[in-house]
Amino acid sequence: MKRFYTQVDVVAEGSDWGIRLDGKPVRTPARVPLIVPTAPLADAIVAEWAAQVDTIKPATMPLTGLANAAIDRIAPDPLRFAHGLARFAESELLCYRAEGPAPLVARQAAAWDPLLGWASARYDVAFVVTAGILHVGQPPETLTRLRAAFGAFDSFRLAALNPVVTICGSAVLGLAVADAHIDAAQAWAAGQLDEIWQAEQWGEDPLAAASRIERQEALRAAVDCLALL
Repeated sequence: MKRFYTQVDVVAEGSDWGIRLDGKPVRTPARVPLIVPTAPLADAIVAEWAAQVDTIKPATMPLTGLANAAIDRIAPDPLRFAHGLARFAESELLCYRAEGPAPLVARQAAAWDPLLGWASARYDVAFVVTAGILHVGQPPETLTRLRAAFGAFDSFRLAALNPVVTICGSAVLGLAVADAHIDAAQAWAAGQLDEIWQAEQWGEDPLAAASRIERQEALRAAVDCLALL
């Protein structure tokens, strides 16, 4: 739609923060007032709305989109959503290693072993690491504790973690980002290690490159959102 407002403001809503366009509250797609838990996130969302020129382009407003998701999709049942993210631990990316060639095996070990070590110490869990693509189950205690870790996040943090976990295919990377153990660039490098390796060996496919840029930008915006909460 075309831009229909001239002024964008942040207003206090009790202990939370709302966004107004020409004095009227912004609403989510479900017509719920767009109210966020921190002033920094509200300011960043205001900046997205203020940056729109003639036409409102949702693709250029990732923080608004994440806030909408937190309110409309996740807040009604955050625990269910959290458990959905935790299921990525059942087929944790970092636990499935290549059988060869040796340089790829070494790169995976160098990038992924420290992250599994961090998660093991942070959550007092153990992981089963395998070579190949055949499914190997993780210890039930590990899955239970990682499920509890995701269950402790509020709906806004879950909304921000969703792109991280799904783009990387890794519950561990999501938890590491949430704990500020790694940043967006490190999460991207670890989560896309195999794809980056293939591009290095066989060249870059233009369509794959464009898709990768979109996913990387989405991941970066999600990590930015976490930092604003």
